[in-house]
This record gives sequence, structure tokens and C-alpha cells, in this order.
Amino acid sequence: MILCTAINHCICDGIGTSQFLHAWAHVITKPTLDLRILPFHSRHVLKPRDPPQVTHTHLGYTKTTFKDNNIHVDINQYLQSQPLVPTSFTFTSAHILRLKRRCIPSLKCTTFEALASHTWRSWVRSLDLSTTFKVKLLFSVNVRKKLIPEIPQGYYGNGFVLACTETAVKDLVTSKLHHGIKLIQQAKSSLTDGHVRSMIDLLEDKNVKTDICSSLVISQWAKLGLEDLDFGQGKPLHMGPLTSDIYCLFLPVAGNFDAVKVQVSVPECVVEKFEYYMMDGLDEEENGEQNGFI
Repeated sequence: MILCTAINHCICDGIGTSQFLHAWAHVITKPTLDLRILPFHSRHVLKPRDPPQVTHTHLGYTKTTFKDNNIHVDINQYLQSQPLVPTSFTFTSAHILRLKRRCIPSLKCTTFEALASHTWRSWVRSLDLSTTFKVKLLFSVNVRKKLIPEIPQGYYGNGFVLACTETAVKDLVTSKLHHGIKLIQQAKSSLTDGHVRSMIDLLEDKNVKTDICSSLVISQWAKLGLEDLDFGQGKPLHMGPLTSDIYCLFLPVAGNFDAVKVQVSVPECVVEKFEYYMMDGLDEEENGEQNGFI
């Protein structure tokens, strides 16, 4: 059985989508039992202030332009103008552990932080950008528990924001994983109640657009529980989008909770380099460990 859904992001985020699909599966398989989590539809908990109070700087919505021999460079426009090739990489728990070990000096980090830093760095390296360019990473962060008071359980709308960090190409590609991980952690920790509410007020201005001209965008689907959906025929063999885009997705791997699938489309002319940078040394290290070399 193949189940396809199309859900408008104006209605809900990934957590809301997962909640809806799990409720749907629950009604089908356990019709006599109450839902474990009831939907909370009161959107007013995230309404903007009146008047709006934009009290923080929001890097993800700041237009950045670069000059290369006086020519404006828009990475996103370049990507969209090229024939794109979908790529997909499955990182096992062993792969992820090796990535974390590559973080020198050592830094305690999550799987998402290590994998996001690695993917961002590999993506930038494959595009052969000028070392003086500044590049951004935009990634979704659930803020349901970051606000004061916390958003009630079951909130069905968009309870996330796009965190953003920025660095020069040279610093990202020459500093290994540590630099990117540190930037990601700082971007996450900056999302206080005041910062998030300032962003909500900023987005009331419909002229404000997400700055994607120099950005890789990562959306985290890997820990939404979608791999556990059961409509009465068992858990899914695969969960993911029908198509691939320049926006990067972290997806769950059926039957392997600790693994993450990274999916993103890149220009055909750089796909081999991107694939090389993404998996460089990881499988060799695995073979070495199996043979007792590491």
C-alpha cells in the first residue's frame, strides 16, 4: 500500500503533520480508544504583538549580496538554473559516531548538529565557491518548549522557526566539523522567547522574505515518528517525499531508529564531488574497524 499526502505548510509543520497522521492511523486501527494526544487548534498563542516589536536581528531574513568581479552572485538562482540530480545518503549510527569523532577539538553535539555541519560543509565544498563568500545555513527548530509559557501539547499549527547561521566559505571548509557545529549550536541557543516573538512580529510584514540566495536549507523529518505509522498493514518500508529539491531533508530509515537518510538535489555538474565529500572515508573507516585496524 502506498499512501501519499499533500499538506499545505500554512496549516501545520512537520510535528503537526505527524500528529494528524498518527491520529488518522489511530482512528482506523483503534476506533474505540481515545486519541493519545488531542489537537490544540488555538492559533492565537503565536499571534504577533500589537504593535509589532522587532527587537532582535534575524539573519535568515537579511538580504545578503556578494560581488565577484562586480557581478551579483545568487547561489540559489544558480542552482535553479542547472539540471538537478537527486542524491540520497544513509548514515548509520556508526557513520554518525565517526563524524562526531572528526570534530576536533572535541565538542559534545547531537546527531543533527554533526550531520547538518557535515552536509553544509560538503555542499559548499562541492560548489567551488570563492573563499571570501559568506554562506548561510537555515534549519528548522521546534520552539514549542522554548516559549514562555510553553505551547500546549497537541498544538497543530506551525510551532517552528528557521534558525540561521552564517560564515565565510574559507572558515567552513578549512575548519572541519567543529566550526559548523559550534555555529549551529549558537544559532539554536539564541532562540529564546524574546527572539522567537521578535521573529513572529517580523514575519507580519508580508514583504519580508527568507534569504535563500546564499543558503542551504535543512528540514528535520528524522525524529517525527513517521516511520512508526501503522494503518493496519504494518509499519512503512519507506517514508519520504515523492520528489527531491534543493532543500535538504533529514529522513528516518525504516527499521533503524538511529540512522538518518539525507536527501537533496544538486547540480548535475557537481553531483560526483558532493557524493565524494559526503561519504569520504566513512565506509573505509567502517571496513577498517571490522578488520581491527581502528
